[in-house]
Amino acid sequence: MLINTIMNDHKYFVLFQIFAICISCIMILISLFLGERSSNLDKQIPFESGVMSYKNSQIKIHINFYLIAIFFIIFDIESLYLYLWSLSIKKIELEGFIEGILFIVTILITLFYILKTNILNWKRKNIQ
Repeated sequence: MLINTIMNDHKYFVLFQIFAICISCIMILISLFLGERSSNLDKQIPFESGVMSYKNSQIKIHINFYLIAIFFIIFDIESLYLYLWSLSIKKIELEGFIEGILFIVTILITLFYILKTNILNWKRKNIQ
């Protein structure tokens, strides 16, 4: 009975959110006051997996690697949505079917735009 009252009353949710924000702010403030601060040369050295770096860690990577990674993530997430849509195709009826088709059309338009603008072309253009 008490749980149903708490679940249906929005003031408890707002109270919970305020309490969570206050606790988070208090923890951040405590760490600011009690935390140790040091700024020396060792803080500026990159440290990875317990091995000290001996070369320049600033490696220049071509933008095409990032573009392909972003496109992969976008289309991978969209394929997950399409999989879930196909599982619930009997329950969503005609409206959900039409929305799914519009989603597929949007994906195809995006893919054709990517192919048309040659974003995936790896040949470097000479810009002067």
